[in-house]
Formats: sequence, C-alpha cells, structure tokens
Amino acid sequence: MSDPRITSSIFTRGAVDLSALRTPAPSPAPAPAPAQAGPPAGAPGGAVGGVTVVDVTEATFQSEVLERSLTTPVVVDFWAEWCQPCKQLSPVLERLAVEGGGAWVLAKVDVDANPRLAQMFRVQGIPMVYAVVGGQPVDAFSGVVPEAQLRQWIQAVLKAGGVSVAEPEDPRLDEADDALMSGDLDVAEQAYRKILAETPGDAVAEAGLAQVGLARRVAGADPQAALTAAAANPDDVDAQLLAADIEVLSGLADQAYQRLVGLVRRTGGDDREKVRQHLVGLFTIAGPEDPAVASARRALASALF
Repeated sequence: MSDPRITSSIFTRGAVDLSALRTPAPSPAPAPAPAQAGPPAGAPGGAVGGVTVVDVTEATFQSEVLERSLTTPVVVDFWAEWCQPCKQLSPVLERLAVEGGGAWVLAKVDVDANPRLAQMFRVQGIPMVYAVVGGQPVDAFSGVVPEAQLRQWIQAVLKAGGVSVAEPEDPRLDEADDALMSGDLDVAEQAYRKILAETPGDAVAEAGLAQVGLARRVAGADPQAALTAAAANPDDVDAQLLAADIEVLSGLADQAYQRLVGLVRRTGGDDREKVRQHLVGLFTIAGPEDPAVASARRALASALF
C-alpha cells in the first residue's frame, strides 16, 4: 500500500474486527434525544435532517451504523475538532449526505471522544472515512479528496449497498478513475487525455489528469525530508513546489496554496511563472467550487497585480 503521508486517498478492503461492538451494553431502551446545543465551535458536522447526518459514539455505534447499514449504506467520518483537514472534508460530506436525501447516512465519530472505535477501525490519521454496508466495512479512504472524486466513491458505495443510482455523467471516466486508484498512472493519463481530446474542458478529466501529475511528482519522495528542505530553503523554487504537492496530498491544501502564493510574491520572471502554473494545476485538482481555491485565487491575483 502507498505511504499514507503522500497519498491523498487510500482505498482499502481489509478485515476490521467489530465483534466487540455487536453485543450491546446493558442500557435502557432508547428514547428520543432531547434537544442539544450544536457541536463545539469549530467542530465540523452535527446532526442534520435526523437520518442524514448523525453523531455517533461507541454506545450508539451498533444501532446507528451496523444495524442501519443492513438497509442503508453508512459512511463513517472519523474526525477531531483540532483537525484542520477534517474541517475541509466534513462539510463536503455533510452537504453530499443531505443532497443524497437519505440514500446513505453520514455517521460522524469524534476520535478524541471515542478512541476505542478509532482503534477498532485502525485509524492512524484523520480524516479517515469508511463505508459500511451490510454490517461490514467495504471500503475506505484517508485525507482530503476532491469533491468530484468523492462523489464517484459514494456512487460506488451505493452500488455496493444495492442502491439504484444514476450512471456517471461520463462512463468513460470509470477506466481512468480505476487506473488512478490502483496506481497505474500511465493508463490513467491515457484515459483522461482521451476524454479531453473528445470533450475538451471536461472538468473531472482535467482534475484527474492533474492528480496523475501530482502523483508522479511525489513518487519516491520522503515527505518529512522534503518539508524540512523547504523550510531550510524558502527561496528554492523546486523545494517549495514539492513541499506544496506533499501538503496537498496530506490534506493541507490551504497551507500549500499559501506557501506558493508567498513564493509568487518573492519571485519574478520565469520562476514566478513556473510557480503560478504549478499553483493553478493544484487548483485544478480541487475544482473551482472549492472555497479554499476561491480564496487562494484571490490571493494569487493580489500577489500578481
């Protein structure tokens, strides 16, 4: 498996032992929950629409996740209040869950409050997202992924759960996305380029092609060494570009954008244009609707003009 520090998404199908959760602890019959205050300031999520987004604890995991997943796919979002990448991913998951209208349920687990659940799911870094279907985890990814890729993953989860879903807008993307997920970058690139040749300007294909380039650039890199080198050499353009790539793949896109906008301010000529183009390529991965991209574009325009 790829090193999770330099992979934007890690899709897994491994054994997760949930047997300890299948025997409910003695407790009174569940009653309607009283009205509660919202989550702590800065915490993503919160109950939305009752059965669309739910906050889950170890005590409620069996009923809210395992039992519910027997009839409705459940996506489990492991997060924490201090986790900045979580604050990028969780709102997108919540919005897509509401948009799904009950076709799937988003279950949010605060790892600080529920460490045993995180341990059972082998959560080593957050955000970590699992799909549970039929009482069993069927797939997972870690880190922040672009919304277009997230939508495709959710579609696959719904199909695994036997939910009838609309076909992707462009079925040609299946081959490209599968190749990208499996790490076959040459096949993925060819497939994305073929789509763009037939449908110029296809945003999803452009994002996929940008992800291929990103994966190639970080291949073989030692993330910590690269970040250390960038910190020691703030005006080394290549070192800063690699550090930004690693930050994007680590779910720190905001930090990467700020790094490169700052570099644009400090450089000129060919170096400045190189940095600008690199940053625009990173924007392509997230897509124009990403709030972080919109903010960074404004900062870039200010740095340039």
